[in-house]
Amino acid sequence: MARGLSNAEIAAELFLSEATVKAHLAHIVTKLDANRIQVAILGHDAGLDAAG
Repeated sequence: MARGLSNAEIAAELFLSEATVKAHLAHIVTKLDANRIQVAILGHDAGLDAAG
């Protein structure tokens, strides 16, 4: 998410279904009381956008 990937791209990289990725991201957004863009910025600022 911090790298700007779509749910489908994240799912492919992690060998998960797109539905699983959507569910996990929804939980993250809810827990942080933020929107997807804000969560991506937080991840980027924390250094989580490096390819790995």
